[in-house]
Amino acid sequence: MTAQPENQKVVWTFEMTEPGQLRAKYADLDGLEVKRVEIPSPAFSWFLHQVVGVDYRWGGREGWSEKEWTEHVRQPAMQTWVAYVSGAPAGYYEFEKQEDESVMIYCFGLLPAFIGRGIGAHLLTTAIEAAWACQPTRVWLKTCSHDHPHARKNYEARGFRVVSEEQNEPNAPRASALFGEPNAHHE
Repeated sequence: MTAQPENQKVVWTFEMTEPGQLRAKYADLDGLEVKRVEIPSPAFSWFLHQVVGVDYRWGGREGWSEKEWTEHVRQPAMQTWVAYVSGAPAGYYEFEKQEDESVMIYCFGLLPAFIGRGIGAHLLTTAIEAAWACQPTRVWLKTCSHDHPHARKNYEARGFRVVSEEQNEPNAPRASALFGEPNAHHE
């Protein structure tokens, strides 16, 4: 992705219309496992969203109450999956089957300490496989120019294609609620 001016944000919608479009890639990393969160946990979902998304200005949930987080994670069609490396959370994704029978991947990303180890391709592969297991009409997601520089490359390498692009107002940078520090990009 090319750098965007601070007053602009490009939003891309990606989709995959059949399971055969997936170009799977797995990491050969000791201790790596991806598990579904079987018991919805608003606090854990908040933590994942915060620690993964703050550097990339993930917006829309920063003001959610505990009640809103609880309603979100308890939706029947919502699934949250977490990658662990030797027991430590390394990344996650969440998706939901939509009314039109598609599956939208809402969130996808890694904790900063786990970027650059090949986990992103592995995690995205498992996300797509889990989404297709729901037998949707398509699997899709949105990302933007605030995201990690390798995010778009990973989506395209796994078989997603861009179906729309739009200019939007940028999300404001956020301070980390975990440590009270301004966000700093971890590369």
